[in-house]
Amino acid sequence: MNLILLFPEDFLAPGRVRLQGRRLRHVLEVHRAAVGDELCVGLEGGRIGRGRVLALDGDGLEMTVELETAPPEALAVTLVLALPRPKMLKRILVTATSMGVKTIYLVNSFRVEKSFWNSPLLSGEKLVEPLILGLEQARDTVLPRVHLRPLFKPFVEDELPAICAGTTALLAHPAGNAPCPRVPPGAVTLAIGPEGGFVPYEAEMLQRCGFSAVTLGERILRVEAAVPVLLSRLAPL
Repeated sequence: MNLILLFPEDFLAPGRVRLQGRRLRHVLEVHRAAVGDELCVGLEGGRIGRGRVLALDGDGLEMTVELETAPPEALAVTLVLALPRPKMLKRILVTATSMGVKTIYLVNSFRVEKSFWNSPLLSGEKLVEPLILGLEQARDTVLPRVHLRPLFKPFVEDELPAICAGTTALLAHPAGNAPCPRVPPGAVTLAIGPEGGFVPYEAEMLQRCGFSAVTLGERILRVEAAVPVLLSRLAPL
């Protein structure tokens, strides 16, 4: 936890917060903070600063906070991702969030198992948890927006053209005939399929929508490895 993410309900008064639960345990067990120590904090959706510990025990932590710095710039990539298995999805969401992705569409595909859409990870707090972990890792405060699209064809036909309009639209595909570019100008819409890739019908639909099929080379990576590799190519140094 490189940043302690604060929420409005944490504030006892302007500039003063109280923390309990997971964040308190982390401060006690990992930071091993004491009264008077300073910690990096940030308000969800807002600025980043320092928190000075006023009181700390097993029941709670109180500190004063000053928030002065804007969060890092977002990565100009909209991620369209075929829904992976739940355990993999959690890791991917942490990674994508920590790399600065702010808009994620989880979509269906022929190779996506129907049971994946019934995962508890896709609802409420469970979906937000890996996003928070990604923000804490990267010292960011702006949560990504995650959109669930369980119907592939209506999404590609009705929504995706507007989403990718004015962007460089890239389809990461094992059969891509061009290498993935490095930091193309402007915003990017990146589509990544399930293990084995989108089936030909789905890939063709995406290409008709304006996507160019690209590859990372001869080696076929698992989705959880392909996501950070592709995002790192598209991120400015």
